[in-house]
This record gives sequence, C-alpha cells and structure tokens, in this order.
Amino acid sequence: GLFFAALAAQERSGPAGPGGAAAAMLMPNPCYHVYPGAAAAAGAEPILVPATAASGHLPDYTALPEEVLARTTLAYYCSPANPQGAAADLPALAALIALARKYGFTVAFDECYAEIYNDAPPPGALQAAAATGGGLDNVVVFHSLSKRSSAPGLRCGFAVGDPARIAELEVMLRTGGAGVPFPTLAAGTRLWDDDAHAAANRARYRENFAMAARVLGNRFGFRIPDGGFFLWLDVGDGEAAARTLWCEAGIKVMPGAYMGRSGPTGDNPGERYIRIALVYDAPLIEAALNRLVEVL
Repeated sequence: GLFFAALAAQERSGPAGPGGAAAAMLMPNPCYHVYPGAAAAAGAEPILVPATAASGHLPDYTALPEEVLARTTLAYYCSPANPQGAAADLPALAALIALARKYGFTVAFDECYAEIYNDAPPPGALQAAAATGGGLDNVVVFHSLSKRSSAPGLRCGFAVGDPARIAELEVMLRTGGAGVPFPTLAAGTRLWDDDAHAAANRARYRENFAMAARVLGNRFGFRIPDGGFFLWLDVGDGEAAARTLWCEAGIKVMPGAYMGRSGPTGDNPGERYIRIALVYDAPLIEAALNRLVEVL
C-alpha cells in the first residue's frame, strides 16, 4: 500500500512545478526503504528531510522551501518512526495536514507501529484530521498486521482516509498489485478482531526495553522510544560496529546508514547508528546486549 500510494499520487498530479519540474515526494531521512523506492518508481524526486536528534527524530516538512512544496505530490510520515521510535504529537500532525491541504499533496501516514507503544498510545492522523476540520481531505493512513501482530508474512493491512485518494489507491492496487488471498483475509480478520494479543506483545516489548535499560544504561545514547521495537544506538560508525558485532559477538544488526542517504553536504544522518530489533525472548536479547557492551 505505501508503495502504491506514490504511484497513485503521481497519477493524480502528473508533472508538477514551474517549467515541468519533477514532482517531489517528501520522506524522513533515515526511513523505511520503500519510500525512496516508491518515489523512484513514480518518477518523482525524493526529498529526504533529516529526522535527527536535533529534530526529535522526526522530519519537519513545514520548513521546506516554497519551491519544493509547490511541486510536492506526496509526503510520507511515519509515527512512531522507523527506525528511531519517535512519535509525533497532535499539533505536529495537524500542521502537516494543514500544509498538505495548502499545497494540494497527499500525506501517507505510516502508522504500522502505532499499536506498539511504551506508555500511552501515540496520537494518530485521524485524530489530527478530526481536530483540524476538513474531514479526511489529503490524508491516507496505513496500518499493518506485520508489527502489531508479529505477522509480517501475511502481508495484510488496511488503508483509510480521503475517499477520493483511497479510490485512486484501489485502482492502482487492482491494476498493478497482488490481491490478498481469501485465507489470508480470514486470518487477518481474526487478528484485527483480537486486541488481547496486541496488548500481550506490548507488555513483552516493555519488558525487553526495561531489560535493555539495565544492560546499556546511558551508553550509546540509549533511550526507550515512544513506540516500535527498535533500539537506535549511536555507536560512532554504524557499519564498522555491525561488522565488529557479527565477527566478534555473533550479533546481526542493521547499520543505520543503510536506512539513510547522504545529504547535500555528504552527511548521512544514520551513519553513526545501528538498529537493533528487540523481538526475541528476553534471555536471548539480554545475552546479546551484554556481548555488545563487551565488544564495542
């Protein structure tokens, strides 16, 4: 769905900008790999906006130049964020929706981690849309069973939002996507109808983060994120640390640079980091983190 959102947005808008300038699609840097891939497939220019500690690990699209916003067809916004786990507040979501309506672009809100949170549920785009008025105009929200229910293999989720944009997305999926098989839909329905296992997953992740806090302390800029199940650790050189951890400790992690891209100055905002998924049983994670502390 997130991939086809780019194709649908481009079909809606066509070439945009003065003199036929390339359409722009906004996305955080670092981000989920599908976003830049979708922009490339749509023939749009990916505009990667830093999502660093300085910005609260979320992108600020409102600060972009008029020239960029005028040719924007789609903005991706992930909250809680992958990989950092930061969640936007309601005013930030409302400001982005207002920006989209001013310039006429679609916001694809990636809320696939929305039901994995530490304390309180994060605000959602539908709440923000209701608070700002204007119905669901320009808003499409995506959810998935992959994270909520630990069922990535099902490839089952849903999109909700602006009826016109949902209809355009449906056309794209019917003509270029793969339909979800009926057995998968049946299994997915059972999972969506059951909130108990999602609550159990949240409790398990809370325990894993509490254990990580005991092992890591204040090392590597450790913090418990607002949502999601990743550690985003500042190790100085993420790729070098990933090699060291694999060779010396038998631990596989994601170098943060692989989720980011170099900006105009050559800096990749993910370069210093590694991403670690706390998705295993607590004893295994605890042993791995203790080995990490020993070798880094």
